[in-house]
Formats: sequence, structure tokens, C-alpha cells
Amino acid sequence: MDISERTLKRWRGSDGQVGEDQRPEAAPVEQPHKLTQAEELAILSACNQPQYRSLPPSQIVPSLADKGLYLASESSFYRVLKKHQQQNHRGRMKPPRKAPEPTSFTATGPNQVWTWDISYCPSAVRGEHWYLYLIMDIYSRKIIAWEIHEAESGELAKKLVERALLREGCWHNPPVLHSDNGAPMTSYTLKARLADLGMLMSHSRPRVSNDNPYSESLFRTVKYCPEWPSKGFASLTVVRDWMLAFEDAYNERHLHSGIRFVTPADRHRGVDHERLAHRKRVYERAKRRNPRRWSGNTRNWEVTGPVSLNPGKSQEVERNKLAA
Repeated sequence: MDISERTLKRWRGSDGQVGEDQRPEAAPVEQPHKLTQAEELAILSACNQPQYRSLPPSQIVPSLADKGLYLASESSFYRVLKKHQQQNHRGRMKPPRKAPEPTSFTATGPNQVWTWDISYCPSAVRGEHWYLYLIMDIYSRKIIAWEIHEAESGELAKKLVERALLREGCWHNPPVLHSDNGAPMTSYTLKARLADLGMLMSHSRPRVSNDNPYSESLFRTVKYCPEWPSKGFASLTVVRDWMLAFEDAYNERHLHSGIRFVTPADRHRGVDHERLAHRKRVYERAKRRNPRRWSGNTRNWEVTGPVSLNPGKSQEVERNKLAA
């Protein structure tokens, strides 16, 4: 019913019947410790003095106390200022604003939510670089498709998305595509093509750098790979060959920490259950051999559940409970 137990008790009488609400007819109760009008005027006068008019009550009240004067608590100061419409932002700084919640989608299987971004691949020549276009699946962390070009373009991004859909066989059932607000991501060419394909677009919040975490994390894995050339790539052909080798190593052999240390390709194909079940049997067998070496349960080798893009606080708490 979305009401508290106390409200329900108030509605019900001694006979158990629900009666009318008597609060509108009740006489207002005068608070015994209410501030007098003179005290409110004293607070307003203190807040509007030249030395205090740019300070918040959290600083005004201690300053008055240093002078041996106590008018009211900080909360009373705030309440009086709000009552007289003087609780405004002070100083030249912009007032705090509540940022909107990020867009969130949950993937319960592969090819439901993709995320993509563009990053730099440096050249051996100072000031020259190439652009790595990369799409990944957030459920399996698999690299779906990538391309390297000499420029950023919505047309190139459109062709990459088309190739990714054909490669994964989901042309008629496209996933959600998430990205930041870069020029290729918000280009009319890409938006028009995705609309034709029936592909839902999702974008990060403006000026928020961590709303595309999966792509950013993957780019960090790419660039912190030990084989990444610290002095840059010699040519466009070289960087493409390097990325081709990295894709194979990452998808087929890299044990990803976010999905219980299985490979992205195994999770994408749905065979991670077998590998994790085998690990669980190995650990349980080891515990039976030497039970005194185990103070609790064996390591959690359960399959990772649904993956959310930018989960809210409630989703994050629930995910932590499941992980525990």
C-alpha cells in the first residue's frame, strides 16, 4: 500500500474501522521553543552585516560565538533565511547543481548492450597518430569489431557498426549502442543509419568522463599491454597488424577479472559455465584432501550475472551482495 504502519494505525479507530482524517480540523500546536519575532530579526540583521553577508551560517554562528554572542543554531539560521527568501548562493562560485542520473541498461546475455569509443594510436613521428575505433560487448567484454583510420568520421563509424552487426548475426535484432558525446558519435550520418537499423543509441552525460567505463577500461588494457610500443608505431599497417594480434589474445586467451577470470570469447559463446564448474570441482576436491587448510568456503566460481551500464546506487549494492 506504500504507507507506513503508523499511518495505518492512525487511520483505524479502536473498532478497527477506517475513519476520516482528522488532521485538517485539528488546532495548530504552538511550539514552546519557537523563535520570537525579535530573535528572527536579530538573525537577519546579523546575516546582513557587511562582514557576514557573503558567509554561510556555518561560519556566521561560530564567528558570533567567538564574540560571546549566541543567537540560534545553524539550522535555525538556515530556516529563518529560507523563510525570508534570503537563502541564496553567496559569492562568485556557481551554486551546486544536482547532476542527472546516468542512462543505464542491463545486459543478461551477449549482444544486448554494446559500447564503443575512439582512442589514439601514436606514431613514431611526433604529432602524428591514428584513430582506433572499437566496439565491445559489456556482458562478455568481448571485442566485437575494430578499425583504425587516419581521421574521425561519422561515416567510418557507421560502416564499423554495420560490419559488427553482420559479424555477430544480429542485424535484425540490434543491441543498444552506448558512447560518449564525441563528434563521430553524435554525427547525423551515424544517427540516421542507426535509426534505419532500429538501433537504440545511448550517450554519456555532458562533461562526465566516467559514463563509458567499459570502453575506457578496455583502452587502458590495450595501452598498458607489455607489447604496446612505447615509441609509437612505424606505420598504419603496423598498428593494424598489432591490433589484430591483440584482439585474438584478448578475446581468446585473456582471463578477464570482471567475469570470474574466463575469456571474453568463452563467456560470449556461453561456455564459461563449464570452465567455472570445473574450477569449482577442483577447489572442492582440494578442500576435501586438506580440510584444515581452508578456514571457510572455497573461492566463488559462480557465473557472473547480468551486467549493468552505469548502475545506480541500488543496483550497485545488489551487485555487491551477489558478488559476495
